[in-house]
Formats: sequence, structure tokens, C-alpha cells
Amino acid sequence: MSEPLARQWQRFSPAQRLMRHAVFIAVVLAVVQSLRSIQVIPEFLYDAPEQMGDMLSRMWPIAWTHYPQAIHPALVETLHMATLGTLLSLLLAVPFGLLGAACVVPSRIAGFVSRLVLVSSRSVNSLVWALLFVAIFGPGPLAGMLAIAFRSVGFTGKLLAEALEQAPRGPIEALQAAGASWSAQLWYGYWPQVKPAFWSIVLLRWDINVRESGVLGLVGAGGIGVVLDTALNLFQWSRVAAVLVTVFAVVIIAEVAVTRIRKKLL
Repeated sequence: MSEPLARQWQRFSPAQRLMRHAVFIAVVLAVVQSLRSIQVIPEFLYDAPEQMGDMLSRMWPIAWTHYPQAIHPALVETLHMATLGTLLSLLLAVPFGLLGAACVVPSRIAGFVSRLVLVSSRSVNSLVWALLFVAIFGPGPLAGMLAIAFRSVGFTGKLLAEALEQAPRGPIEALQAAGASWSAQLWYGYWPQVKPAFWSIVLLRWDINVRESGVLGLVGAGGIGVVLDTALNLFQWSRVAAVLVTVFAVVIIAEVAVTRIRKKLL
């Protein structure tokens, strides 16, 4: 009798190897097509280090004399925009987050409307929202605050809905068995479980909004971005450096503050 053929172990099946090669070829083609479409000019790449050095030399020394009169008021306005925009987004996101959680509101129509609103909010960039509100309300911090709020609704509402759906069902079923109302189930059953996640979402979104509000002024939506845009248009590089250093410092301080607040609250 002939001996049985020894089985040879293979990490991937032929179909899997074919799929891996197909994905690799598709990625290579996409990269090549992207490089062709963005029209990289080699002369500009060669000259970039020299231009960067010239710009940095123009930024020094940093013009801190502009901070008290121009930069500081715009910085405070930026923080106000981020804070009020975050609070407004909570008022809008919480109802849609509840509607988007099937365990809280078991309605397909409500879930569809909630997902539509949340996806629409996330699909539009904050700069595009700012352009729309500048066209409606005119330039200023009001347009920036509304842009931040409408951009944050999708982020906050989606994460809140996911936190509600992942909450353990035990306490909710106990409240239902005791005859608790829908509001009682929401307040005594869901809220204690999602409260840590909710405050983490709020603090994270505020941190993100502080960063985003700094550039909304480039399209006329108020804040420190207006000062930065003016300095760039006038080629006042030392003033640009002061704005950039200020924004960097505020972002670092906001990151530290959010981390400490999370530790205290959670």
C-alpha cells in the first residue's frame, strides 16, 4: 500500500492569497494615481528647506507686544466659542442619542431619523459649517459657535447612543419588573451606568473644539483665527509666531486640564 501524502500547512488559502495580492495591487495603483493627481513639483520640494529657514528667521524674535491688545481678546473669544458650542451641542445631541439607542426608544423610524441627523453632522467639516453660518449670520463668533455645535452633535450623540446600548440590562429589567416608568428607568437605570462615559465624551469633545475653534477664524467665524489670518495676509511673520505659540500653549493647557478633571470626576 502507498503511504498517505503528508499534509502541508499553509497560513493562507489560495483565495486568501489572491485577495491579499489584489488589495496590495489596488493600494499601489491608488498611491501612484494620487501622486500623479496632486502634481508634485520637484523644484518646490528642493527649495522647501531654504524657504522654511527664511520664514523661521522672519518669525524671530516673536512679537509679544501684540498679545495684550490683539491676541488675548481673540484667545478668550475662542475659548468662549468652544465652551458655548460644546454646551449647545449637548442640548441637541442628548435627544438624538436617546432616539438612536434602540434599547431606550425601540422605534425604527426614530432610530433612522437619529442616525440621519448624527451622520449628517459628522459628514460636514467644521470649516464648511462655519462657511454656511457666516453666510447666514455674517462673520463673527456666533457663526463659529454654531459651527462647533453642529459639528459636535454627531460625535457626542453617536457615542452616547453606543454607551446606552452597551449598558448592562440587569438594572433596567429590575426596574421594569418593579413597574418603573420610562423616565425612572432612564434616570435610575441607564444614567448611573453611562455617566462616566458621558462626562468623558463631553470633556474630550470640548478639548477637540478648543483646537478646531482656533482655525475657524480663517473663514471669518471669529476667534484667534481672525488674528492669524490678518497676520498672514500682511506677512507679519513675528506676529504669526506669537499667535502660533499661544495656540500651542492653550492646547497643551487644555489637554492637562481635561486629564485632571477626568481623574477628579471619574
